[in-house]
Amino acid sequence: MSENRKTIAIIGAGIVGVSTAIWLQREGHDVILIEREAQAGEGTSFGNGGVLASCSVVPVTVPGLIRKAPKMLFSPNQPLFLKWGYLPRLAPWLLKYLRHGNETDVRRIAAAVKGVVGDSLNDHLALAEGTGAEKWIVPSDYLFLYRDRAHYDGDAFGFRIRRDLGFSWDELEGQALRDYDPTYSDAVGFAARFGDHGRITDPGQYVKDLAKHAVSQGARMVRATVTDFARDNGQITGVRTETETIPCDGAVLATGAWSKVLGEKLGLKVPLESERGYHLELWEPNVMPRAPVMVASGKFVMTPMDGRLRLAGIVEFGGLDAPASKAPFALLKRQLKEVLPQLTWKEETEWMGHRPAPADSIPAIGEVPGIKGAWLGFGHHHIGLTGGPKTGKLLAQMIAGKTPNVDVEAYSPSRFTT
Repeated sequence: MSENRKTIAIIGAGIVGVSTAIWLQREGHDVILIEREAQAGEGTSFGNGGVLASCSVVPVTVPGLIRKAPKMLFSPNQPLFLKWGYLPRLAPWLLKYLRHGNETDVRRIAAAVKGVVGDSLNDHLALAEGTGAEKWIVPSDYLFLYRDRAHYDGDAFGFRIRRDLGFSWDELEGQALRDYDPTYSDAVGFAARFGDHGRITDPGQYVKDLAKHAVSQGARMVRATVTDFARDNGQITGVRTETETIPCDGAVLATGAWSKVLGEKLGLKVPLESERGYHLELWEPNVMPRAPVMVASGKFVMTPMDGRLRLAGIVEFGGLDAPASKAPFALLKRQLKEVLPQLTWKEETEWMGHRPAPADSIPAIGEVPGIKGAWLGFGHHHIGLTGGPKTGKLLAQMIAGKTPNVDVEAYSPSRFTT
């Protein structure tokens, strides 16, 4: 292996891992993609909301969350669920998470997240150019739907932070909203519309097509579960699977909510939990919204996709092993009726997946201190699809020894050293 051309093993073939692979190839490096599932894009990258949500920079931990959370947990009509038997394991992470529910931390987190997601549509277009995956990217508006202006004003804190970070939007009220999109019921009377966003019309296939391109450019695809790292004198020399050690010059850990255990192998203590997310797909609907929307009353997204409408959202804490709950799907259906009561469909499919939630709501992107060639790329909460391409590009630049045009200090793995 020459000094300049490296072989990098990327653990995880979701949107972050595949983006990193493509950008590394463009930097002139060799890539090994290691995925435990049968194909790339089978996990959270398959089940996400499909929105390139650049304006989604405000974390869940806004001021007042501690006061509201208990009431939300005991209401069947709120998008927050907890498997109570998991609470003892969740508690240490939850305490760290809730400590960030103040304006100073929220502004710091939002500024950091914007560096990864703030130009998502263009980041995806640049990533997908020449790969054959471009066809899945559709530029679009992104709307936040409210009952009325008073309901919208209740989210003033988050919108103020967005404005301070340079985002802009227009307001659609009453007839103006009907003129824009007449599909919604009278229960929706106000919308904040953001331009220059986008949607992916088949997220799982999009990631598969990107991975297929990486393989066509020489990437080696390995189906395996990585169990550890091989090191020599403080340098990564390989990754260990259940059957072999795969030699490499460096490794990128991009296994989303499953990254905590392998992080411990690198000497890190990452406060990471699964934010269990749900989606419901309605196939062959009789009406289709004009653009993806966030329904503020239920905190869920509706995204037009190829042949179906996807509803995605809900926050549930219950770990990586418990099966899906029924209540979140029922809630999505009840909330759907409020905004699209006339909607019918031919069939429906359900999905539950795991979004990687670090306690400080900031993704981990960068080299592990004290171990040359060990890199992290995970922790994007519910905006992994949005931030995947930029994360991959930042990692490729850092691995190539270049200085990114974004201040990457906030993402540093050094905050997880023990």
